[in-house]
Amino acid sequence: MKQRLVAFVSFAVLAVASLGLYGTLEAKSANYETTRINAFEKFTKVVNTIEKYYVDPVDIDTVIQKAMDGMLSNLDAHSGYLEAKQYQDMNAKTQGEFGGLGITVSMREGALTVEAPMEGTPADNAGIESGDIILKIDEKSTIGMNIDEAVNLMRGKPGTGVKLTIVRKGAEKPLEMPIIRAIIKVQSVYAKTYNGDALYLRVVSFDKNVAAALKKEIGANKNKMKGIVLDLRNNAGGLMDQAVKTTDIFIDKGVIVSQKGRVESENQVFHASKAGSLIDIPMVVLVNGGSASASEIVSGSLQDHKRAVIVGEKTFGKGSVQVVLPLDGGDAIRLTIARYYLPSGRSIQATGIIPDVEVKRVSVKEVENEFEIKESQLKGHLEAQLGATGADAKKSDAKEDQSVITETQLNADYQLKTALGILRGLIVVKN
Repeated sequence: MKQRLVAFVSFAVLAVASLGLYGTLEAKSANYETTRINAFEKFTKVVNTIEKYYVDPVDIDTVIQKAMDGMLSNLDAHSGYLEAKQYQDMNAKTQGEFGGLGITVSMREGALTVEAPMEGTPADNAGIESGDIILKIDEKSTIGMNIDEAVNLMRGKPGTGVKLTIVRKGAEKPLEMPIIRAIIKVQSVYAKTYNGDALYLRVVSFDKNVAAALKKEIGANKNKMKGIVLDLRNNAGGLMDQAVKTTDIFIDKGVIVSQKGRVESENQVFHASKAGSLIDIPMVVLVNGGSASASEIVSGSLQDHKRAVIVGEKTFGKGSVQVVLPLDGGDAIRLTIARYYLPSGRSIQATGIIPDVEVKRVSVKEVENEFEIKESQLKGHLEAQLGATGADAKKSDAKEDQSVITETQLNADYQLKTALGILRGLIVVKN
């Protein structure tokens, strides 16, 4: 009888606790709904107030669009609202084709700088050179402008014109170059050889063609290839599936990358496959601060698998996954839904990939003369950029074989020279 009483009391206590928990959850749910309704009412009131009292007449669609843009961009650095043109440009970029000029640009110490014109494009035909600094796009100054803004201004409908005002080393004054936009077919992978047995593969961005292009170049050079340098510098990323497929070329087992988010259905683990993997050739991967997202998946995964030596500078540190959700009217939202994790379980969000061998991007001449580096640092930013070696390298190599890496190019790129030196050592050790 005593045991039955104890059991009954225990059940009663458990039942009361359960009712209390249910009541708490119910109260929390009610509070959440109340808070949610109040927030929507507040938002509506603000919009109505703007529409009624703002000094100038406002278009309600524009107000709502700006509100959504602010809401998404304040979640994190990669979520955002995409207007129809931005959405189209983004799709074109991942497809490897768009209307534009055909130049790769980067921001060097606040100056919008040409990395390289693509061969045969309007920019190349107009005489744009590596190292040129773009001061204006039409009449808009590039000072304080970010890369996305600059790219959006230069891209546009094929057949339309744009004027670039540039500063070039050796020119007495800024040059004005009118250029007509054309369809640009992006070559995402460039291949060169060095010393007859080292294959240099440069991946510009991870569009839908990357993995297939890499396999094609590797297949074409397989018989004479003893080592590979994979250059991911200034590669800001792209399609995650291409990063997975690229990594899978070089490893034959284990996890490549995984992603975990708040919604369980978004959690995925990507594994390497054995078929066709290239696992017995020494490999070096080049990265820098412009290597982000998909580039970090490839370099970080190969580093975790001890498949390649990572050379260069610490990467950007973008370890999040975004999806693009189309809206009515051609607009879309880009929303962060997960973080990705490398095979070791580490996340590179805001930390980046730290190279196995850290090398700054300077010319060999600058490395050999320490005083010269210090002296150049005393000059103004603009003058320092005008002294970049890219334009000179292009001029001197113009008549040389573009399928091989020249000594001039190596002397202008200490990171690449170091990478090839390390690769040579790996080849010797393997043999």
